[in-house]
Parts: sequence; structure tokens; C-alpha cells
Amino acid sequence: MSRRTLIRRFHTDTGQPPMRWLLDARLALARELLEATDLTVEAVARRCGLGTPANFRTLFKAHIGVPPRTYRETFTAS
Repeated sequence: MSRRTLIRRFHTDTGQPPMRWLLDARLALARELLEATDLTVEAVARRCGLGTPANFRTLFKAHIGVPPRTYRETFTAS
């Protein structure tokens, strides 16, 4: 199967391009880890495959709307 066909079929089946789907899956895992563990931001970034902590913070804030620390604080405060 060609790369173009794979991307087209993936988009048809999931409604998203492969890289967007992968980013969403990584961010979902990051949210779970921030909610349920006390791992550092660096450790969460590493486990989710989001690269450096700076890259993780930038992507998280852009897609979730708040920085990882603020997101985590909403769960530890309650």
C-alpha cells in the first residue's frame, strides 16, 4: 500500500490524518498521567513521546488550553 493510500484510508476510518491522531493519543495519555500520577512534567513528556518538556508544555497549552501544571492542579485541589 502506498503512503498516500494509507493516509487517505486512515483519514477515512478515523476522521483525522495519522499525525493528528497520534498527537491526540499522546495528549490523552499525558492528561491521564497528570491526573493520576505525581510524575514530573519531564517524565510525562518522555513517557508520552512528546519530546522535550518545553515542547510538551507548548503542545499541551495549545491543544488543551492550559499549561500542564495548571491542569494537574485542578485535579490535586479537589
